[in-house]
Amino acid sequence: MTIDSQELVQAFTERIELTEKLLAIGTALSSSNDLDELLHLILSKSREITFSDAGSVYLIDRIEGNSKLLFKVAQNDSLPGVSLEEFAMPMTPKSLAGYVALTGESLNLPNAYDLPPDVPYELARTFDTIMPYRTRSVLVLPMQDQDGEVIGVLQLINRKLKSDIILTTENAMEMTQPYSEWEERIVRALASQAAISIERNQLQKNIENLFEGFVKASVQIIEARDPTTSGHSERVAELSVRLSEEANSVNHGALYSAKFSTRQIREIRYAALLHDFGKVCVPEAILVKQKKLYPQQLEEIRHRFAIAQRTRKMECAQAKFQHLLEHHHHKHPEEVSNSSCSHCQELERFDAELAQTVEKLNNYWELIKELNEPNIVKTRQFQASSEETLAQLKALSQYSYHDFDGVTKPLISQDEIVQLMVPRGNLTPQERLSIETHVTNTYHFLKKIPWTKHLKEVPAIAYGHHEKLDGTGYPQGLKQEEILVQTQILAIADIYDALTASDRPYKRRLMPNIALNILRQEAANNKINNSLVELFEQRQVFTVLGHTLEVKVA
Repeated sequence: MTIDSQELVQAFTERIELTEKLLAIGTALSSSNDLDELLHLILSKSREITFSDAGSVYLIDRIEGNSKLLFKVAQNDSLPGVSLEEFAMPMTPKSLAGYVALTGESLNLPNAYDLPPDVPYELARTFDTIMPYRTRSVLVLPMQDQDGEVIGVLQLINRKLKSDIILTTENAMEMTQPYSEWEERIVRALASQAAISIERNQLQKNIENLFEGFVKASVQIIEARDPTTSGHSERVAELSVRLSEEANSVNHGALYSAKFSTRQIREIRYAALLHDFGKVCVPEAILVKQKKLYPQQLEEIRHRFAIAQRTRKMECAQAKFQHLLEHHHHKHPEEVSNSSCSHCQELERFDAELAQTVEKLNNYWELIKELNEPNIVKTRQFQASSEETLAQLKALSQYSYHDFDGVTKPLISQDEIVQLMVPRGNLTPQERLSIETHVTNTYHFLKKIPWTKHLKEVPAIAYGHHEKLDGTGYPQGLKQEEILVQTQILAIADIYDALTASDRPYKRRLMPNIALNILRQEAANNKINNSLVELFEQRQVFTVLGHTLEVKVA
């Protein structure tokens, strides 16, 4: 084989190797999801195929009327310890990067210190002076998207004779060379491919931001309808994410196999944020109900009591007047004197009966107001007094009054009595069932969203957050083996926050110590995952909310 043939084969081999490298780079660019990682990859691969000692990447920040260049990434083999922070610079033709960004043209400079006098740009020598460093050959290329719009600039510095050379200010001139036209074409093609990857990355980020905004707006809708639970969804999400991260570090026991990727943890977070969204379908009156009776009901009852008192007073006055009419025809003073005493007694009897009625009505009203308060717990005192309370309510249920139109009506309805006799909390069984439907509503709503494959379990995770390991939960009555571990994490976070959140009409806020005791009891009764509860307590997952345990002083 002749020398020319050998050179031809070698050149052909080098081209094949370069093509393979470019294909590999393209694959790497397509698979990168992190922008910072992507920019570093673009720069390092461009430098690798051109033997460039250094380089940098700029992105264009297009602000209306004031676009800027953002210095994002820098690399330098000869100064590996030097790191430069991101900064913004005006996009003008005076700088090399600014000129390329504005014009879309490439700059291939054999010696950046020796530029033609008629060009608008110049090399900023500040870096060379401070380091010190010697910039010689420079290749500046636009990164253009599919529409030809420049979205960034790739700058390569000092094409070395060999890749492993370390440059100094003394050897830079002899150890570097200009960039060839072939390299310029190759890197420009690579820069365009990089631009598409950057654009895809930014589009993905925009989509994620859009979805994040949708999720936050959804949470705000939930909280706007139920202000008493403000912040609940965000706190449950924080607790769920932290507990998931802690589960990842467990290398033994029941949680050994509970490992979650970054994407799965994001999936858990979204499920936690949206787990109560179905409450938008629950009647608002039930969601914001603070007492056993609705405000309008209590006002109607108060109105009835006022009418009952007023009509009773009118009846009393009429009875007294009728009595006087029937007994005022006395002909002799002696008769008037003898009967006046009995008349007074009769009138006093009317007044006493009226006072007794008013007192009874006042006592009934106080009873209603007392029973209207939610029972935070079903105490022994409540149980002991329930027989007496039932007797009072039975008497009240049989009490009737005459309305202004003369019709006899019950002072309180049977439905109102049922509400007042709710043993715990402030909801009737029917109202509680309405609240419980939020889980199914949440699931149906989330199923309508076209989740990506990395978020496809969000509906299922949220669906089971009120299920119990022993099958006594709702809405499906699932048992432990049927409940996703992610859901079991969400359930613990949900219970803890419900216990420790600020006071609500139907419950008092509990301290973390007491809440942990309740979680342990629930775990002991096979309601929630005992291993996760132990991890929650041992790793003090609750501190993510700023909670601390009370320290008892001996």
